[in-house]
Amino acid sequence: MSKIRVGVLRGGPSVEHEISLLTGANVLTNLVEDKYQAIDIFISKSGQWPAFPEVDVIFNALHGEYGEDGQVQSVLEKKSLPYTGSGVAASALAMDKWASRQLFQRAGLKTPPAINLQFSSFKIQDYQKIKYDLPWVVKPANRGSSLGVSLVNNEKEFHPALSKAFQYDDSVLVEQYIKGREVTCGILENFQGEKYFALPVIEIVLPLGKPLFDYQGKYDGSTQEICPGIFGEKTALAIQEAASLAHQSLGCRDYSRVDMIVAEDGIYVLEVNTLPGLTKESLFPKAAAVVGCSFDRLLDHLLTLALERQ
Repeated sequence: MSKIRVGVLRGGPSVEHEISLLTGANVLTNLVEDKYQAIDIFISKSGQWPAFPEVDVIFNALHGEYGEDGQVQSVLEKKSLPYTGSGVAASALAMDKWASRQLFQRAGLKTPPAINLQFSSFKIQDYQKIKYDLPWVVKPANRGSSLGVSLVNNEKEFHPALSKAFQYDDSVLVEQYIKGREVTCGILENFQGEKYFALPVIEIVLPLGKPLFDYQGKYDGSTQEICPGIFGEKTALAIQEAASLAHQSLGCRDYSRVDMIVAEDGIYVLEVNTLPGLTKESLFPKAAAVVGCSFDRLLDHLLTLALERQ
């Protein structure tokens, strides 16, 4: 039987280019060799594609803008190629933190109080519109990996934080900081007999004195990741249910990872990652391994879901 030709998309014009290279490399080296023929499709930082090879399915290992916001999904749909992960609309919605939070709320999920500021119409007086207490979290509305995120403890810190966030996007969210335990929970579709299988909850414990899980903390090894997180059964189930509902509310498919805060007054959904990192250090594969799903099996499962859509 001939092997299934898998084009692994990696790199791309996103600020998460380097992380995508790591995800893609891990996918390329872990595809089951007697079933799949792995084909590396490297997209440059300028967005240049190579000559497109003959493939049966695409494993989308891109992250961030272009790869995770519906753009590359649109390209692949025009080529009538099946691909892993969410479709055009769900990808665009998940990348837009302001739009996605409206859908979370509509589904009955809690989100931190927030306002949306636009670079084109922003005025210095806009901070007076923020009616909730400090501290605030200022972040780009359309970026991943916690890029451009700042914690604002007083008015003096607001404008530098805003300037930093506007470097990454013309749309910025100013959220109330929610004190609680930072968690993430993966959703894997059609796994172990469940349409939306919630993986074990992972608690992210930040270093002392660090209030935010920022870009540096995600990749420098300074945070402690407890999988499964130490929660009571009722709380763990509530976190998993919130993750599943967030995934469904955006119309995501195949898999996602949902970031949340567990506070005294409930569970707050922050965002959904439609293409979770799949590097050797990434959280989604670690959680899958806890329920007996090895990395090569996870890749096979995701490709099978994509191929079933042909």
